[in-house]
Amino acid sequence: MTDDPITTDVLVIGSGIAGLAAALAAAREGDDVTLATKATRPEGSSSWWAQGGIAISRDTPEEFKDDIMAASDGTADPDAVDVLVENANEAVEDVLLETLDVEFDQNGSGHDFTREAAHSEDRILHVDASTGKHIHVPFLNYIDDHDGVEILDDTAALELIRHEGRVHGAMLESDGEVDPYFAGSVVLATGGIGDLYPRTTNPDNTTGDGIGMAALAGAEVEDMEYVQFHPTACTLDSEPPRGSDGGGGTAGAGDVAFLVSEAVRGEGGLLRNGKGERFMPDYHADAELAPRDVVARAVKAEREATGEVTLDVSPLDFAEEFPNLADRCKEHGIDWTDGIPVAPAEHFLCGGINVDDRGRTTLDRLYAVGECSRTGVHGANRLASTSLLEGLVWGLRAGGDAAGADPEPIEAPELLERDPDLPERFARDKFQRLTRVMAENVGVERDPADLQRAMAVLRRLKGEVDAYVRTRTSRSLYELRHASVTALLIARHAAENEESVGTHNLVDASEEPPESTAD
Repeated sequence: MTDDPITTDVLVIGSGIAGLAAALAAAREGDDVTLATKATRPEGSSSWWAQGGIAISRDTPEEFKDDIMAASDGTADPDAVDVLVENANEAVEDVLLETLDVEFDQNGSGHDFTREAAHSEDRILHVDASTGKHIHVPFLNYIDDHDGVEILDDTAALELIRHEGRVHGAMLESDGEVDPYFAGSVVLATGGIGDLYPRTTNPDNTTGDGIGMAALAGAEVEDMEYVQFHPTACTLDSEPPRGSDGGGGTAGAGDVAFLVSEAVRGEGGLLRNGKGERFMPDYHADAELAPRDVVARAVKAEREATGEVTLDVSPLDFAEEFPNLADRCKEHGIDWTDGIPVAPAEHFLCGGINVDDRGRTTLDRLYAVGECSRTGVHGANRLASTSLLEGLVWGLRAGGDAAGADPEPIEAPELLERDPDLPERFARDKFQRLTRVMAENVGVERDPADLQRAMAVLRRLKGEVDAYVRTRTSRSLYELRHASVTALLIARHAAENEESVGTHNLVDASEEPPESTAD
């Protein structure tokens, strides 16, 4: 520990689009900003991996709102949706176009807007099918060069520093050293929960840190049962499992090669089962462009009934329209003319730390933005290409609101390191246990009895981890702690919600599995 307190006006934890937007807004107000991120390269952020694009209101914010509400099955907060659609165009114009000069795809008349599932019109700005990295890289570089912003990479937040309902900073770990960082305000922008599931579209090390830290500090969380599974993740049995010796990450086994953007279906791609039959028209009137939860359940059912599901890209010029995805197919030995093998994979958490329209949590001076937050925009199911937009809009609003508070150093918690080191694979083995429980019991479909079993296992796991944390301090152990807290919250909220809606789909596991509905 250092003797003199380390202080900053605003501490942002996370380097995706939401964290970068918060840092930008706070710096624009004249505050000194410290941005801490576990990532050591841009690919470590979920924003970098975003494919489809970023939706805007264009000339019809009312229609945009209607689509968001419909995709959420009527569960989104109308007031939060108003904040999103009414600020969308200004935020995109200010940051992405004027400040960063992002070169979105063009056609003869201007921006080449595209459409994805559950959108009623073409309103999505994109760069091929790799929009995230074309936004994230210049944004990160811009913030890195910005006066008043310091970026600490390969730095993990272990615990919030709080006293009597106010957050004063966080305990940060870097290269094995742990120090308290005190701030006037703390903005959590830690991203998703991909490492809680064996099959995910998220990058490695998405362990629910922000949610776990906030919940342990006493902040409210909401809608944790609403975990969105993307229906078209390319899946390869030959891929090394996540968390195995052949691949990075903290979590358990999985076989996702890469995400196949929803824009492919928006441009005419068709889903076919193991018999070669197109099946989505039998599940929903919008067929392949039905809401994600509907398509994910349909793909799961058809895989179980017929052995596989492929995405048929023959109706479009795949290599011309999606060159990056075509290259990914080549890298993995996939002949897309035979169809791309796909399966549902954990993609996005619609719930999280409960915040208001400025990203304020229920704890004083603590903000949350991006996927770790619950703004109310998504309700039970997120509309495609709204995650980058939500992170941008709420990041700007939260960063501006967080500015202006002076840091007040207090006594920091003592994180002990007095017992022998844990075995090298300890955290990884526990993660594999956690992901197995989540995949088997808290996935695309949930059985109430299975949810109860999951909670029992996760409670025992959390108890084990809590015992170790009392006398040992390491990044992997705290990541496991955050993940176990977050997983338990997801299972508990799912068990408490007796209504099937959106991404939360209850089934009776004693019933026979559904047969294929395709002709």
